[in-house]
Amino acid sequence: MAQREASHAGSWYSDDGPTLSKQLDKWLSQVSDNIDGIGPIPQPGARVIIAPHAGYAYSGPAAAWAYKSLDLSQAKRIFLLGPSHHIHLTNCALSQCTTYTTPLGPLPLDTRTIADLHATSKFSKMSLATDEDEHSLEMHLPYIHKLLSLHFPDNNNNNGPASSFPPLIPILVGSTTTATERAYGALLAPYLADPTSVFIVSSDFCHWGLRFNYTYYLPSTTSSSPSSDSKGSAGYSLKPTSKPPTSPPIHASIGNIDHLSMSTISSGSHAAFLQNLRETGNTVCGRHPIGVVMAALEVLKSEGKLDEEEGRGMFRFVRYERSSDCVKVADSSVSYASAFAIL
Repeated sequence: MAQREASHAGSWYSDDGPTLSKQLDKWLSQVSDNIDGIGPIPQPGARVIIAPHAGYAYSGPAAAWAYKSLDLSQAKRIFLLGPSHHIHLTNCALSQCTTYTTPLGPLPLDTRTIADLHATSKFSKMSLATDEDEHSLEMHLPYIHKLLSLHFPDNNNNNGPASSFPPLIPILVGSTTTATERAYGALLAPYLADPTSVFIVSSDFCHWGLRFNYTYYLPSTTSSSPSSDSKGSAGYSLKPTSKPPTSPPIHASIGNIDHLSMSTISSGSHAAFLQNLRETGNTVCGRHPIGVVMAALEVLKSEGKLDEEEGRGMFRFVRYERSSDCVKVADSSVSYASAFAIL
């Protein structure tokens, strides 16, 4: 099994290379080179990002904030972790391909590292059908190709062999338990410690609405700001017949729910993040990939390989958007957030 086709091109994003390239350039150019409270980006050592994976009409601009924050200056391999949307997994699975195609050109896979990970007996193998069905990995490939073409221009050859860029290690993360996330975190921690490794975590945030079976609402008295001490447990689910609340409106409540989750991710505590999800039920679809990477970061901190006083290994969120602003219970939206961590 050698090549994964860009199965979502032409529907979730453009299948025309020049058009797609211009779109990505536009979205990246819209992100300031200097972010308030952070400074110039990318920050040296910003080797880990969280970015969304919806159709580019919805999340393409938000994802640009994560990718513009990514430091690829020392990159020799790129780990891409995404949640499984189509098959039930209780562990993690690896691709059997050697190349991922994109409308911008091919991307090579790191078959040696993939083989090393398989040798641990901790990973399943993705079938080609599963690989091509999953959008959480594919939606990052054009951005990865675009960034690599900018950082490694001498290697950018759309028609040449797919061995020119730092290779990928795609990892499909299933519905993992806390213990399983910690086990995979410990397994991946040595790779994360390597300054030539980049980690990209694929996740959307709140999926709100009846069609997602999630209508949780936080009154303003329980969480009026992202920095509130409330952990979100004082909310309740709206019913289809509920009168639209106004204090705050639904979309503001969704923002509060998301920012509580983002705050626990930024805290660096894997346990706090999982506790937040239990309390609010927030439908962060990439909760498990995020959990695996947070667990890996905790391993590095426990080994003294990250200086927490300097903010190493702590996620900083740089962008938050929603597909729409819900007002009525019948409305729905999906949230998108971008973050980076310096190691």
